[in-house]
Amino acid sequence: MSIALPNLEQIRDAAARIAPHAILTPVLRNAALDALAGAHLYFKCENLQRGGAFKFRGACNAVWSLSDDEARCGVVTHSSGNHGNALAMAASTRGIAAHVIVPEGAVRAKVEAIEQAGAVLHRCAPTNAAREAMAAEVQQATGAIMVHPYADTRVMAGQGTVVLELLHQSGGLDAIVTPVGGGGLMAGCAVAAHGLLPNIAMFGAEPAGASDAAQSLAQGARIEHFVPATICDGLRALVGEPNLAALREHHVAVITVSDEETIAAMRLLWQSLKLVVEVSSATVLAAVLKQPERFAGRRVGLVLTGGNVDVDALPW
Repeated sequence: MSIALPNLEQIRDAAARIAPHAILTPVLRNAALDALAGAHLYFKCENLQRGGAFKFRGACNAVWSLSDDEARCGVVTHSSGNHGNALAMAASTRGIAAHVIVPEGAVRAKVEAIEQAGAVLHRCAPTNAAREAMAAEVQQATGAIMVHPYADTRVMAGQGTVVLELLHQSGGLDAIVTPVGGGGLMAGCAVAAHGLLPNIAMFGAEPAGASDAAQSLAQGARIEHFVPATICDGLRALVGEPNLAALREHHVAVITVSDEETIAAMRLLWQSLKLVVEVSSATVLAAVLKQPERFAGRRVGLVLTGGNVDVDALPW
């Protein structure tokens, strides 16, 4: 089934729909990081979003987009952590059930958060195929509505609300950088950004060990089989078909960064912004520092996507 990209009007509708439930997260500046990057950096702190990640936006929009009949049997998804937690929290705001398929090896703190949010957990092997298969089984058994982590128009529209806020809070930008995993955030953000500022540059930050989006763009076709090898647990998903189409359509430049570069950027963010951000979030700063010539002197928005870390297993 073909999944359509949202348009700017749907993203604005999503902003109104989630407003009673989502947090208007702050945008932070830091002179030391500006000097290091040679650019004017605006950090959108989605690590302070409800559930500790931007994912609540898309999940909330999806849940509250459902009719009463659709919502009656609840919702289902597969997730390594943040989207599952977000969907469980969003479902609780509407008083409906949430089923979350969790792959083995997911970050313990994230799995515990999903359980605490009230979801029914279902375990599966750590592959995309196993996740999709288990989700289909649960959907058939319960009648729950599937809310895909990124290949869902409602989810992409919800994620795009990040940019509506960021552009307003910053007073305008020359470029925006977001991490790229499944691509739901970048798809929604690119549509929103170019709907408001057609000439703004969009950049994706992707782990070198999970660079399927960069490779797919280079080859002109989506890579179907890819085994990720990165510490960035939130960015191991294969980029979705509609999401890759959005990257192409909006001329998103994907910068790949090593785990070592990302961990170094994560330390900088903790030390400079005094914020707990997870390793996947740090890819955006790592990308700017890796290719400073692309951002020199520009006003750059960086989306810090989440702050759900296992403090007993920090990567340094």
